[in-house]
Amino acid sequence: MPSIDAMRTAGLGAGLDVVEVATAEPFVEVRRTLEERKARGLHGGMAFTYRQPAKSTDPAVALPDARALVVGARSYLVDAAESDLSAGPVGRVARYAWEDHYAALKDGLKAMAIVLEEAGWRARVLADDNAMVDRAAAHRAGIGWWGKNANLLLPGLGSWYVLGCVVTDAPMMASSEPIADRCGGCTRCLDGCPTGAIVAPGVVDARRCLSWLLQAEEPFPRELRVALGDRIYGCDDCQEVCPPNRRAPSRPASGRERPWAHLIALLDPDDAVVLARAERWYIPKRDLRFVRRNALVVLGNVGERSAPKVVEVLRRYLGHEDPLLRAHAVWAARRLGRADLLPSGREEDPLVLAELAAPDP
Repeated sequence: MPSIDAMRTAGLGAGLDVVEVATAEPFVEVRRTLEERKARGLHGGMAFTYRQPAKSTDPAVALPDARALVVGARSYLVDAAESDLSAGPVGRVARYAWEDHYAALKDGLKAMAIVLEEAGWRARVLADDNAMVDRAAAHRAGIGWWGKNANLLLPGLGSWYVLGCVVTDAPMMASSEPIADRCGGCTRCLDGCPTGAIVAPGVVDARRCLSWLLQAEEPFPRELRVALGDRIYGCDDCQEVCPPNRRAPSRPASGRERPWAHLIALLDPDDAVVLARAERWYIPKRDLRFVRRNALVVLGNVGERSAPKVVEVLRRYLGHEDPLLRAHAVWAARRLGRADLLPSGREEDPLVLAELAAPDP
């Protein structure tokens, strides 16, 4: 039977930071929670593990006769870089998307899967997909405890970690016990969420979560646009205020990190230019209109009202054929105090008309 030591040697040697083993029984309580929150609408239309809770909480669906989960964690906390404002206003990118941290995580998981397969067992890597609630597997394996911001907190290391596992039919014993809550009375993540999306300890209302709303297909909620600030992809606020995260060790910068995105480039009419920056982002239906929608909101929050490039972009999108983008351009122009740019011609689309009639942002 493969040992935890063999798994750690393979996983840590391939770039993982923590490796533990858990049993592979269904996550009954997690399934119940997903179904209950989905029924309340808290998922906000998010699919991912909410799509089929019976599947994403049962390892045997991913691998029949599953008996163990070898769980791995890899840090994505790297040193911050300064933004370059030479090409115009920028939007902030959440840390997990600065580079492809999941590729490195999967390399570590694959290294452990190879050890299992060479020993004659079946193994399947699961990470960042609909097949497994990664945090639940990591919690059962004793890698961390459930934080009040719904992230998993690793003792002495914080929550800046991507998580995944190898599900196998090898009869491995659990290596650790689940860790009990260590947040105590701290509520900094609840208090620090810019939109109040953490509605109770461990409960996030996706309908108010900026990270999810940046990936949703609908118009960005008008009442949350100012709160979006300069965030163009993801939101780290609930992690940045978390005390364990402030003491977490970081990796040195590699030079591949891209913590900022130039808004003017994201609003370029050439799709290839936009994809060059957003290729690793989740984009609904891979439709770049949603990237541009987000960029218009952020531009309205951080753009310089008289900058020639900003004015040029606003004029272009105020006359755009897509009413979704036209409506968000109206908001951005008014937000920057440039109502003078609004076209005087007849507007017939109800989405744009509603934007024109809304209170001044």
